Amino acid sequence: MKRVVIVGVGFGGLRAARILAGKGLEVLLIDRQNYHLFQPLLYQVATASLEQESIAYPIRALTRRWKGVSFRLVEVCGADLVNRKLLIAGGAIDYDYLILAAGSVTNFFGLVSIERHAYDLKTLDHAVDLRNQILGSFEKAARESDPAHRRALLTFVIVGGGPTGIEFAGALQELIRYVLAKDYPELHVAETRIILIEATDHLLAALPGELQIYALEKLRQMGVEVLLSTRVSGAEPDRVLLADGTAIPAHTLFWSAGVNAVPLASALSPAKAANGRIPVEPDLTLAGHPEVFVIGDMAYLEQDGAPLPMVAPVAMQQGEYAGKAVLLKNLNRPVVPFRYRDKGTMATIGRSAAVATAFGINVAGFLAWIVWLGLHLMYLVGFRNRILVLLNWAFYYFLHESQIRLITRKDEGGRCQ
Repeated sequence: MKRVVIVGVGFGGLRAARILAGKGLEVLLIDRQNYHLFQPLLYQVATASLEQESIAYPIRALTRRWKGVSFRLVEVCGADLVNRKLLIAGGAIDYDYLILAAGSVTNFFGLVSIERHAYDLKTLDHAVDLRNQILGSFEKAARESDPAHRRALLTFVIVGGGPTGIEFAGALQELIRYVLAKDYPELHVAETRIILIEATDHLLAALPGELQIYALEKLRQMGVEVLLSTRVSGAEPDRVLLADGTAIPAHTLFWSAGVNAVPLASALSPAKAANGRIPVEPDLTLAGHPEVFVIGDMAYLEQDGAPLPMVAPVAMQQGEYAGKAVLLKNLNRPVVPFRYRDKGTMATIGRSAAVATAFGINVAGFLAWIVWLGLHLMYLVGFRNRILVLLNWAFYYFLHESQIRLITRKDEGGRCQ
């Protein structure tokens, strides 16, 4: 029986495994986490809207239902492509086909000070750390007597005007306005600042101009300060440095300005494209290795003169394609080139407000928000998770209340000397 090894249990890896399950192949899923993470909702964990467990699902609970699919919790270090061996911590795994779907990491563009002081959202730990920082800042501000220091504690800088930055800014503003304002009566909402910084002259680059304008106006209406055509050059513990030489006093910096392929990509292929991605053939295979597929954020493939974006829909379609391509290759049948079908882009801005475009139709406002809710619930893995998320959303929508305001960092209350 031939073995297919899939590295990464994100959107692409899971789709490939599901296609291959029960097809007479030995399928081995590998990841250094034992769960699938629904990354699009990480910002809601960070803003105390969802429990972290509600957006993660244990992989072994999936594989036990998929015939021929197993899972191993281990870190991948590299690959011996000539001898078809995947190098893992403490050994190696033989494969007949290899599907690389390990995803991406945050791109700090070589800015060491930002990497040291900024928060990002790629893992559950990141989301919890950011939630601790937000809630901890309010606790510190509540006992701070110096107005300037208190204002810096209550200033939150977000860098990146893509969907993640937009969604986080809107959710944070609603958390502060509807929940934290009641939790901290000794503080004034007017003292808080949420500043969204974007290097270009528009938000949501993948969306049409009218939706970009809607998102900008909606954020400003909510009280978010949006700075366009502004670049961040560095960061310190208590301020964010701008390229024009000015600085914003702030203790919290959230970075969502871009992503790179995981470092594993460098260990697997000397060829690199934009964002550290691996250039692939039209059938998503590695040049010279037709048995190795690279999909999702690790893969660089141009279509219609432009590279495919590093987003979940691309990874899901490539995962399905790679699974089917393995089945065809195993039968010595031809494989047609991969073709991405763009089904649309969307982003939520806040309560009852979102933007979406699909098949040439642009939608903004409540209808787009309902569509956003439905699609995210549909793509969540696990019936229990869908119910928990839906209940949390309903509770927050009707009562303007969040029950997950937990600080799990130990130093926020101060320590005895």
